[in-house]
Amino acid sequence: MTGGYEISTDPSRLDAARIHHWLSTDAYWALGRPREQQDRAIAGSLNFGVYEPGSGRQVGYARVITDHATFAWLCDVYVDPAARGHGLGVALTAAARDHLTPYGLRRMLLATDDAHGVYAKVGFKPLDDVAKWMALKLR
Repeated sequence: MTGGYEISTDPSRLDAARIHHWLSTDAYWALGRPREQQDRAIAGSLNFGVYEPGSGRQVGYARVITDHATFAWLCDVYVDPAARGHGLGVALTAAARDHLTPYGLRRMLLATDDAHGVYAKVGFKPLDDVAKWMALKLR
């Protein structure tokens, strides 16, 4: 991977405290998310960590909610501010796509306010017919 960074799905390598800190203090979609809720999200997801060359320190994270058969939702994509600018967001998203490709999923979705260009580089595009989609807000 770019610059010697490594992407892994090994859950034992995840730094859950660091992930929680990033998301709950700096990610607009997860501000204030409680640690217990974040830990449950990690436990119920396919997780991707990005690790720095040499130190092995975690510098990025993404998770996917999927049935491994028909559908996936990519979320909580985050790269530490000190590690940004190295293409890690694109590499992380591509790793999730590539990991799921063999399963023959019909689609992978995500939502973003400000990173459309990052996801477009991996093949994501706006929905063709947004009128078909609905959401149920539970809180």
